[in-house]
Amino acid sequence: MNRMRIGDLTERAGVTQRTVRYYESIGLLPSGEREGNGHHYYTEETVARLRKIDQLKKLGLSLEEIQDVIQLYFTDTSGVLPKRKVLGILRQHLSDTDQKLEALGQFRSDLQSHIDRFERWLEDNEGE
Repeated sequence: MNRMRIGDLTERAGVTQRTVRYYESIGLLPSGEREGNGHHYYTEETVARLRKIDQLKKLGLSLEEIQDVIQLYFTDTSGVLPKRKVLGILRQHLSDTDQKLEALGQFRSDLQSHIDRFERWLEDNEGE
């Protein structure tokens, strides 16, 4: 198994050491194997995991949501289970977005009504 130190890992995965340490601290990434010299070593699976995390973030998943699905990508070789789970998350994001857009549309309509009311009042009362 090809092992690498954190500098090589971060270069290959396009992340910072701080990101790796943070992901380890929240359980999103397993800690590197430690050897007698105190250095942590990582595997190709860690690189793949970091790349998958990045892909999922680009889809709009939060780190918490990624934590719920990431392991499936490495245990279900068919890819069906993780994609179903991500699809469910994306559908929920779409539903949430639609609700926010509806609320924002209502807010915009209310603002326009207030503006119209103020403009009418000013037109009626500025000439006095």
